[in-house]
Amino acid sequence: MPVNAAPATPGVILFAHGARDPRWAEPFRRVAERVGRDAPELPLELAFLEFMTPDVSEAARRLAARGVRHIHVIPLFFGPGGHLRNELPQLARAAMAALPGLVVEVAPAAGEDDGVIGALAAYALRRVAASAD
Repeated sequence: MPVNAAPATPGVILFAHGARDPRWAEPFRRVAERVGRDAPELPLELAFLEFMTPDVSEAARRLAARGVRHIHVIPLFFGPGGHLRNELPQLARAAMAALPGLVVEVAPAAGEDDGVIGALAAYALRRVAASAD
């Protein structure tokens, strides 16, 4: 890296499945809003596999247009099913092929994270406790 050069800011694509009902995306939009509020300097896009826009390709183009050269794709999925094992890596490779110099790194499914599991367990226990009151 040249002297006094700042490291490039990575970008993030929050990746969700998508659905025909636009209301389905609301929790994912809230996650994106929270990430944006907590890290306003972080270039961020919410993308969908199907039925909704933008897709990964469009989200990657948007980030690249803002100067992002390294994208972290964060799958907002509970587990690593076929979409994450097969389709998402293909989408990441296609984005890198279409945008030379771009690096796309895919994280594990959010549901594999101990913090996410803990948050869901805590939610379940809060619901049970609330119903007992």
